[in-house]
Amino acid sequence: MTIRITGTGSALPEKIVTNFDLQELVETSDEWIRERTGIAQRRISMGETVATLSAAACQRALEMAGKTAEEVELILVATCSPEMLLPCCACQVQDIIGASHAAAFDLNAACSGFLFALNTAYAYMQSGIYKNALIVGSEVLSKLVDWSDRGTCVLFGDGAGAAFVEASAEDIVRDNGRKVGMECMVQGSDGTKGMVLSCAERPVDNAFISEKQTISPYIQMNGQEVYKFATRQVPACIHQALDKAGITAEDVDMFVLHQANVRIIESVAKRLKADISKFPMNLDKIGNMSSATIPVLLDELNRGGRIQDGNRLVLSGFGAGLTYGATVIVW
Repeated sequence: MTIRITGTGSALPEKIVTNFDLQELVETSDEWIRERTGIAQRRISMGETVATLSAAACQRALEMAGKTAEEVELILVATCSPEMLLPCCACQVQDIIGASHAAAFDLNAACSGFLFALNTAYAYMQSGIYKNALIVGSEVLSKLVDWSDRGTCVLFGDGAGAAFVEASAEDIVRDNGRKVGMECMVQGSDGTKGMVLSCAERPVDNAFISEKQTISPYIQMNGQEVYKFATRQVPACIHQALDKAGITAEDVDMFVLHQANVRIIESVAKRLKADISKFPMNLDKIGNMSSATIPVLLDELNRGGRIQDGNRLVLSGFGAGLTYGATVIVW
């Protein structure tokens, strides 16, 4: 038994913030940002929430899959920026779309979140507990960014991407001989390096504590350490997944990576000895949306007709935690 993606969807805020707009806020320039990140603009919420963006992406994924919300059995929302601690975002999405028969919960693996959610859904379906699921990566990072910090405010954007996945007991074989579905999944974490990318929640502050804590509510990042981790761990993780699937990078049609930085993606391509043309990118238009980057790019490729039946894709990402993962899947 495997799982296959039968529908994708995405949703982005309407507000576009360019590098030139950021020049008015901090000491930076379009040239500086493009050269170091590859980002030219990003979408920023003007009221859209993690839940409303998630719901819109889910509805589009369901439409593509030809399913109704009542048929959904599981909703998993990967996010590190929910508006509410209670109820969880997935339950809010359940309410908005009317998925009355689904179980719903959130998980947080930061930018690797969509992959961790996909693997969680696979485990549920492999055990026979559920037959389908809505997997969502959704973020409103703009509320976690210090807009006076040029090292972080230029990087992040808001948005959501979703995939509807179904269990497949029977093999579907494409014309090229490949079987549709997930071929393997690798995931991991290194908590010892977790604080190189962090964002604090409310401190412990109750009636029995006299000394109050003051902490920053914004994203804190050691960019050099994150870069070194990503350029080393992502290709290693992908190699591990390829070995597990019994294939090489040459057998992969497309690498759909977390859209954090063009330099990271180029470094991964070089280490894998794979042509950069196999690494589609959209970070120039929407920036780093954490858990949403992979599903949003996947939906863009799918709706644009760039993914063909039988294509083998590697989805891979890294994020705060530090977390990482890679999935090999045949479309």
